[in-house]
Amino acid sequence: MPRSTTTSPPPGNRPGRFGLSARLLVLTILFGLLAEVLVYLPVVANYRRNWLSNRIASAITAALVLEAAPDGMVSDDLARQILASVGAKMVALKTDDSKRLLASSDMPPTVAIATDLRSLTAMEAIGDALDTLLAPRGRFIRVVGDAPMHGQYVEIVVDETPLQQGMYDFARRWLVITLAISTITAGLIYLTLSLFIVRPMRRLTGAMMRFAADPEDEAGVIRASGRSDEIGVAEREFAAMQRQLHGMLQQKSRLAALGLAVSKINHDLRNMLAAAQLFSDRLTETDDPIVQRLAPKLIQTIGRAIAFCQSTLSYGLASEPLPTRRRIALAPIVADTRQLLGLGEANDRLIWVETLEPDLQIDADADQLSRVLLNLCRNAVQALDGHVAPDASPNRIEIGGRRNGAVVTIDVADNGPGVSVKAGQKLFEAFSGSTRPGGSGLGLAIAAELVRAHGGTLFLLEQTADRGGATFRITIPDRPA
Repeated sequence: MPRSTTTSPPPGNRPGRFGLSARLLVLTILFGLLAEVLVYLPVVANYRRNWLSNRIASAITAALVLEAAPDGMVSDDLARQILASVGAKMVALKTDDSKRLLASSDMPPTVAIATDLRSLTAMEAIGDALDTLLAPRGRFIRVVGDAPMHGQYVEIVVDETPLQQGMYDFARRWLVITLAISTITAGLIYLTLSLFIVRPMRRLTGAMMRFAADPEDEAGVIRASGRSDEIGVAEREFAAMQRQLHGMLQQKSRLAALGLAVSKINHDLRNMLAAAQLFSDRLTETDDPIVQRLAPKLIQTIGRAIAFCQSTLSYGLASEPLPTRRRIALAPIVADTRQLLGLGEANDRLIWVETLEPDLQIDADADQLSRVLLNLCRNAVQALDGHVAPDASPNRIEIGGRRNGAVVTIDVADNGPGVSVKAGQKLFEAFSGSTRPGGSGLGLAIAAELVRAHGGTLFLLEQTADRGGATFRITIPDRPA
């Protein structure tokens, strides 16, 4: 299979200029500014309230001085000096029974708004602060506050311009400080997120694009950083997926190459088997009873080989023909399997045991079922080759069959070394499920495919203390009526 030589991602998969880092920086700045605005409004409202409260406190002090004067009267010059120190145009005191104007000078023609500090809520304070910031210069306001002496409240009229100018100065100082804090905070957040999130994501997306450009290049497999967070999990899972896909692509490349080779030799092999069939036909003319008994089996076996070569296309696609199912007896197929393996009834190498229900019939394709049993039994013979049981018991292969309703169950068991846990994980995968050196692992893969074509299952039973070796179970259901 040709391999790609380019490593650049497709145009539609390239990251845009406004990437994750730029978006993160912009969002950090926007959220910082939004936080400044949300914090600034209550702070500037509190500044206005404190400024007015200081004027009320100064007015209360002035009221004490004015009330201490003889007959409550002071000169106009002294009254103006007191009002100037308070920063007010008028100071009035409301007592239990009356309201006294303690001092006044140059009263404005109109008072724009009134603020009662005694019942001012937080939302009203924010609204009044915004109103002061946007108000025209030279506006006067009336301010009412509590009087701690015998009066009920104190009332003053002040020019709002100094308050407005102070609020602007405070806003500028606050803006500089908050911008510095926000810039430092945003920079730290950006650097932290860039280090722990953006850069790992860039590395991960870069590995994805390189793998997409050339999935067969093993160097493109990402190396996990060992992190324990979500990005670390994504790296490990992506690396595992890359290795799995890389192995699958290698296997498919091997299958394609092997399929090409099989397609080339298939024609010649079929011709050689056809010639062997012609020679074996002449064996039927021999009077030897042994030849007469074995010749039909030989002709039948060669005929199956020719039919199999005829139906084989390219390896890897493994297109098996659909089974031609009919009711057949299972015992003759088991007996043919024993003969094809060269195992006699009195074999000195191993014991062959058949535990089939009497007259057991199965709804299956005879040739395909024979191939399944032959593969399983050949694996059992190879597993028992050279095996010595711990208790010195003879090696044995046992084939059992029984019917349970509409399902026929066939067990192929041996008392060999069994199947390791590692080999059992990929037992029915081509090129992966071999349990012996030099094996291709194709026999079990082919057998499992043939059984699935019958709507059945082929699996390995778990090894227990009372059942050693390996036991493969075949279940094939009857076709619906």
